[in-house]
Amino acid sequence: MPVESVFPRLEALLPHVQKPIQYVGGELNSTVKDWDACDVRWALMYPDAYEVGLPNQGVMILYEVLNEREGVLAERTYSVWPDLEALMREHGVPQFTVDAHRPVKDFDLFGLSFSTELGYTNMLTALDLAGIPLESKDRGLDDPIVLAGGHAAFNPEPIADFLDCAVVGDGEQAVLDMTEIVRAWKAEGRPGGRDEVLLRLAKTGGVYVPRFYDVEYLPDGRIGRVVPNRPGVPWRVSKHTVMDLDEWPYPKQPLVPLAETVHERMSVEIFRGCTRGCRFCQAGMITRPVRERSITGIGEMVDRGLKATGFEEVGLLSLSSADHSEIADVTKGLADRYAEDKIGLSLPSTRVDAFNIDLANELSRNGRRSGLTFAPEGGSERIRKVINKMVSEEDLINTVATAYGNGWRQVKLYFMCGLPTETDEDVLQIGEMAKNVIAKGREVTGGNDIRCTVSIGGFVPKPHTPFQWAPQLSAEDTDARLAKLRDSIRHDRKFGKNIGFRYHDGKPGIVEGLLSRGDRRIGAVIRAVYDDGGRFDGWREHFSYDRWMACAEKGLAGTGVDVDWYTTRERTYEEVLPWDHLDSGLDKDWLWEDWQDALEEVEVEDCRWTPCFDCGVCPQLGTHIQVGPTGQKLLPLSVVNK
Repeated sequence: MPVESVFPRLEALLPHVQKPIQYVGGELNSTVKDWDACDVRWALMYPDAYEVGLPNQGVMILYEVLNEREGVLAERTYSVWPDLEALMREHGVPQFTVDAHRPVKDFDLFGLSFSTELGYTNMLTALDLAGIPLESKDRGLDDPIVLAGGHAAFNPEPIADFLDCAVVGDGEQAVLDMTEIVRAWKAEGRPGGRDEVLLRLAKTGGVYVPRFYDVEYLPDGRIGRVVPNRPGVPWRVSKHTVMDLDEWPYPKQPLVPLAETVHERMSVEIFRGCTRGCRFCQAGMITRPVRERSITGIGEMVDRGLKATGFEEVGLLSLSSADHSEIADVTKGLADRYAEDKIGLSLPSTRVDAFNIDLANELSRNGRRSGLTFAPEGGSERIRKVINKMVSEEDLINTVATAYGNGWRQVKLYFMCGLPTETDEDVLQIGEMAKNVIAKGREVTGGNDIRCTVSIGGFVPKPHTPFQWAPQLSAEDTDARLAKLRDSIRHDRKFGKNIGFRYHDGKPGIVEGLLSRGDRRIGAVIRAVYDDGGRFDGWREHFSYDRWMACAEKGLAGTGVDVDWYTTRERTYEEVLPWDHLDSGLDKDWLWEDWQDALEEVEVEDCRWTPCFDCGVCPQLGTHIQVGPTGQKLLPLSVVNK
């Protein structure tokens, strides 16, 4: 039976909302397949607004991987703004996909990609608008299987009540394997109902089904153990790792948005994983090992993607893009090839010790010369040893001196506040570093038009990192520390006016901390926030700290634990952590030893170029670090001529 489009009903509402273009679909390279010609149907969601969700690489890749398969369709849905939500409720319009405006409830699987925990209330909004029961225990045979992926899914316990399953790690092969299991179950007549298909998924060892695990608590509120409650369900669930990125050259046909989005460019992931060992960085830990895309693979993806989209900028993405073993050849080859077309190249923020002026010049050759961004993360040498960010202030000053001497005038520095063992003095050193950067710029250029912007985020301890045991700094202490730094910069007559100062207050970080290290008891808090109107918590204008704290007090009543217990409390080695039954590949003893090294201010080298430190990933997952150089050139193609 074809599924009816809700667009005729939706269209009547669009003149009454802001940015209606984001709901109409029809983007270049989008796909609409025949519903009845497919037997497995996916709705994919990045639980945020269209302008944030559409450029998301994870969803874009899975969308294309699934739609390439015969008999499989995938469509996209995004969070609707509160103005449209109210009208949809009033007029009975359900959560819809933007591709064919089909109701999300009619799909077989509803997959959500969480890069941040602050999207959890948006998930509940989408489920409710779709007519899907919020809690998995209330869903029937015809409701979609609701699953989570993305970095936040490495601890899905706070949303365990709302999920049917979660997948950790790389999604490309995982979604195809899940598709075949669902296809076979449907072909057999859906025997055993939802429980049966979820059990088949769980038995693979790579899909976590929360309902098949019981959590036991100790009298003091800590977890006693997490134990399977069905035969054949594994004690630990493994992450998925795609080893050969050249076998997965996605997206081949990147989506081109109709409305303005946060990234107006075509992006290519040049490698996956990171072994720098920054102790605060969950992404670097959970995506190990390093797997580089070959130089020819990168070139082919850029060539195909530009032809398919017409974009004028290419983003070379990874956690530390300048660390690609052939980054110099990649950037020079691309700049040469697209010189006539004026195609710009960009990297995310660059590590100080990976930056060189040749690389910077190649990146700016065909585009505009923008400011440079570096992330020292910590203000003092001492705190950088704690977090294993092996960058000296001398390295930074020498780097920016080179940049200023070659024509740059703006540098942005990114730091964190609230790092383990941090003191007021460590934070005040951020201001001193910024002043030294400007002083060096003035010395090199002989001018006063030098600017340095300091951007500061609050540190949130994350699962599967050495800091997963660390206490989080309270919102009040974070704000007080940042106020001292702001005053020290503002009152400096010589440099203050040349230093931009941007920071977030400590309150969102506490909520993120509650969600990132929470357990199943936090589900009641999320539900209460949603019921109270919580939406778009990642947006400052919609976020309400008071709402979260009031709902936490209500949701955690009678449990013996509170917000501080989840956030500002230090954990011990013996404690069972909520995510211990999800295997990121990292050995827990190794993480603990690295936490002890942090407390002793001991640095650890990058294992790409030094002997193995036994983090556990490679032998446990049967993987290995993959780096070049390949010795190949970018593309066996000539330079584009007009």
